[in-house]
This record gives sequence, structure tokens and C-alpha cells, in this order.
Amino acid sequence: MTTQVYKVYIKATPQRIWDAITTPEWTARYGYRGLVEMELHPGGAVVGRANEGMLALGAPEIALDGEVLEADPPHRLVQTFRMLMNPDLAAEGFTRLTYELKEGKDGVTALTVTHELDGAPGLAALMSGQFEDQGAGGGWAWTLSELKSLLETGTGFAG
Repeated sequence: MTTQVYKVYIKATPQRIWDAITTPEWTARYGYRGLVEMELHPGGAVVGRANEGMLALGAPEIALDGEVLEADPPHRLVQTFRMLMNPDLAAEGFTRLTYELKEGKDGVTALTVTHELDGAPGLAALMSGQFEDQGAGGGWAWTLSELKSLLETGTGFAG
């Protein structure tokens, strides 16, 4: 089984980070900058829409999809995740993605992202940042770094 685990410490409340992960107003401001809509209850849909740049490169309107398995705001979110950006990634099927938020001291929250990528080698490579030099983004490390920057400074890497 291939599992990627990323942990970042963010000077923000768990609720603020939760909102940034789960609302399209925030998801459009960091990482791949797509509008991600979630129905935050077990069985709820997860739909990630491609941004304008992705669409211009021929990406489908729906870039990712999944289903909410657990939602315990603002502490834990578990969902399935399927990348639809190209047919090879889509064919790998659904993976499991878990966000865990733990409030620490001095207003710092630990965000741990665990992405279980068994049977999805292409997605594992993408999410590990292997294709960053080819314009495919820096995966989870990039996304979480920009989320941290956005929440702590008010701007992401693109300004």
C-alpha cells in the first residue's frame, strides 16, 4: 500500500483551516485553485472543478470527485478522491484522503493529510510532486505550503 502523509503547522484556528479546506471560496485561492464543493456529511459528494487555466489546457470541467466518508468539523474529514484530469488517472479509481486538525498552543494548529494511494501509482507520483518541473504542480507539499502562507499572511504564492 502506498500512503503519503504530510504534516504542517499553521498559525490559525482549526475552524479557519477547516473552512479553507471545505469551501470553494477558499479552495480557489491556493494549490491548484479549483472550486471544490463538499456536502459535509457521510455519503455527501465532493466535486472539484477545473480552473480556467486547466480548462484552457483541455482538462474536463470536473477535475476530481469523491464522497465524504466522515465529517467531524473542525477536527477530521475523510473522503474518497479520484483525479479526473486525464483518462489514465481517472482509471486508477478512488483513493482515500484524511485531514486531521489538532489545535496546539499559541494559536497553532497541526494539519495532517494522509492520502492512501494503493493501486494509484500515477496519482501517487503526481501528489508527491514528481511532475512539478513539467508544469503539473508540486502536489501535496506545494498545496499545503500555499495554504499555510495564505492563512498566515493573507496571500498565496500567486499573490
